[in-house]
Amino acid sequence: MKRELGLTLTLAAAAVMTAGMLGGCGKASSGQGGREEVRLMVWSPSEDQSKDSGQWLQTSCEQFAKLHPEWDITFVYGVADEATAANQVAQDAEASADVFMYANDTLTIMTDAGALVKFGGKYREEIESTNSKEVIDSVTMDGELYGVPFTTNTWFMYYDKSVFSEDDIKNLDQMLTKGVVSFPFTNSWYLPSFYIGNGCSLFGDGTDESQGVDFGGEKALEVTNYLVDLIANPNFRVDADGSGMAGLRDGSIQAIFSGSWDMASVKEILGDNMGVSALPAYTLNGEERQMTAYAGSKAIGVNPESSNMVPAVQLAVYLGSAEAQKLHYELRNVVPCNLELMEEPDIASDALVAAQNDTFNRTSILQPFVAAMNNCWVPVENMGKGIRNGNVTHENAGEQTEAMNAAMNSNGI
Repeated sequence: MKRELGLTLTLAAAAVMTAGMLGGCGKASSGQGGREEVRLMVWSPSEDQSKDSGQWLQTSCEQFAKLHPEWDITFVYGVADEATAANQVAQDAEASADVFMYANDTLTIMTDAGALVKFGGKYREEIESTNSKEVIDSVTMDGELYGVPFTTNTWFMYYDKSVFSEDDIKNLDQMLTKGVVSFPFTNSWYLPSFYIGNGCSLFGDGTDESQGVDFGGEKALEVTNYLVDLIANPNFRVDADGSGMAGLRDGSIQAIFSGSWDMASVKEILGDNMGVSALPAYTLNGEERQMTAYAGSKAIGVNPESSNMVPAVQLAVYLGSAEAQKLHYELRNVVPCNLELMEEPDIASDALVAAQNDTFNRTSILQPFVAAMNNCWVPVENMGKGIRNGNVTHENAGEQTEAMNAAMNSNGI
């Protein structure tokens, strides 16, 4: 059963909910010594529970339990990654976890189903005080806060410092004169960076669905023509199915675009020559344009069907806290977004952290999470494939660009 609870956790509501009056995922009862028995189901990606990765989730939950001796907590762990949790919770909230992790671009899937708690009162104050406005915006809709962010989510550039200088990496075209660069050209999470960099936009500021997508006109045509030339550059490679990482390993490629999830592999390959950087600019008709990535966040969400609401919310806040984020970073290189942690010397000096946050703050836009964004992925992917395959040329670039724009604004794709 999906219910539109409209639940905002204020101090007053929290006081009521401590009596365990909400029905849902399991009931609390009095245990030995007067401690309240609490059962919490928690979902995370498998890597967060793996012994090989340090069991971040179990360790953090056990630490949370120690901080709350008033509760006798039984944790039940399940596996659901941030991309798929939203669909499971939205489809059947009653059978889903009390606390789970989600990617912010899936926010509307859950809010449309009334399957995500709103954070208010002291909880919202704490979350807002420990994160930047941009990060908070990534999990806020219609003025309501729907999660506890624990990392930013975007992509940036890894490169071989023995090939490219600090000056070279400022411009993609300059890099292509020095070495081989691979890019996920047919991946529609990456390719829009060129179009956005030349003024193309999605849903106004990203939140107004009525404004549609503007990936047409002269500004978009200029980019398509640039990409036709880029694909023909002998020092450019299309990264698909792991070919970029393979090329980095065998030395045939010296720069790739990816995210924090690939840091360990790149470090293994390049060692001390590993460079990490925010996105470079590119030169379009003699003028520099800034490649601009999609960015978002990953957050801890709470199921409104939970009968143990106060423990669930407090666990979510703890899993997004400085202490839990630091452990996440130490065990799995999950880049923290907590403002306090960002000032710690060992974290502030980490090139990976610097690159991801520089990208988030300077060379990205917040990825729209309006429903119509779902219409944008396939047309851009098709454009990338068309250019790669030689079907999009300078001769038909205008026609093909307008067709992409029309498809991005159509519910038929």
